[in-house]
Order: sequence, then structure tokens, then C-alpha cells
Amino acid sequence: QVQLVESGGGSVQAGGSLRLSCAASGRTFRTYVMGWFRQGPGKEREFVAAISWSGSSTDYADSVKGRFTISRDNAKNTVYLQMNSLKPEDTAVYYCAATHRSVVVTTWYEYDYWGQGTQVTVSS
Repeated sequence: QVQLVESGGGSVQAGGSLRLSCAASGRTFRTYVMGWFRQGPGKEREFVAAISWSGSSTDYADSVKGRFTISRDNAKNTVYLQMNSLKPEDTAVYYCAATHRSVVVTTWYEYDYWGQGTQVTVSS
């Protein structure tokens, strides 16, 4: 019931910032918990952040706490990932995902819909 398209990826120097956007099409965006995952070179897909239906509850991977902020604008059918103080280890393809779960979840197999991914490259 929802299609997801990420944008905002690119190349940035260490210490810089990027804001990723995930635009959703469909009529049920407000019913989804939204999450961000990433997969770096030679690494498994890992959880980054998630946000509840209302935006009142969030969860972050320890590796990004204090640096990344997830938010959503239901009126615009969009979820964002603000990434500050970027490190080379943040280099990965970032994926937006949606789930019908009523609480924030951190495992990839609990998500129902996925975007195509956007590349983030952080150079030192």
C-alpha cells in the first residue's frame, strides 16, 4: 500500500552533514512505523533509526546516537534522517523502510516495504 523513494545521498567529507528524505506514495503513510537501515561495503544490513506513527517515539543504533535524528512529516508523507558529524564508517547504502507494527522495531525482517536505497559516502 506504500511505495518509498529515498533521496539526499551523496559524498561528503568527514564531519559534514547530509539529510536523507524518504517520500512515500499511498494513502496509509500515517499508519506506518518508519525506519532507516544501512549496508556498508562487506557488511550486513544494520538498523539505524526508527520512528513511531505519531513521531513521539524514536529509537537509534548506538553507533549513531547523538549524531543522527529521524523525523517525519505526515502532511508531506515524508520521513527524514538528519546526519551530522559524519564519519567514514557511516559510508553505506541507506534504505528507508515501513512496517505495520504499532511500536518501533529494529530488525529488518519486521519491515514490510523498502525503498531502493541511496548511497552515502563519507571521505576522510
